[in-house]
Amino acid sequence: MTVIGLIADTHGFLDPSIADHFKDCDQIWHLGDIGDESILDKLKIDRAVYGNIDSKEIQWKLPENEIIELEGLRFLLTHIAGKPPRYNKRVRTLIEEIKPDVLICGHSHQETVKKDRENGIVFLNPGAAGKQGFHKYRHIMKIEVENKKITNLELIKLGKKSV
Repeated sequence: MTVIGLIADTHGFLDPSIADHFKDCDQIWHLGDIGDESILDKLKIDRAVYGNIDSKEIQWKLPENEIIELEGLRFLLTHIAGKPPRYNKRVRTLIEEIKPDVLICGHSHQETVKKDRENGIVFLNPGAAGKQGFHKYRHIMKIEVENKKITNLELIKLGKKSV
């Protein structure tokens, strides 16, 4: 079993409680709009993709998409994907080529867990962990992956974005 912490849209803000929430995670994945490169080191991020607000320096260091094979599942990480089953053209092409089991993204600032039956994938968005954007509450997510399944999913509310 592998425990994964999912975080997106920090926009340069790192809530100090996140490290405690992720202390039992085997890996931490950031889904873009990092905003401040130091967040990657502070949280010991294992995998990350860049987002549309990230600096050129972050974009040079990180990929736009990440494909991860873990516990018998294929994950596609990206920042901007659209909504299931109507993804943007770039992501539709990736889904056709890569055939992921799970698509994880950020950008919308809306925490989402959805089975996309049309494309045969699970769609996850941990919401936004930062203070910028239209969301009211900040969120992160944890998943457990074991034997070709997501065996547990926890949506963690960090508090109001204004805090």
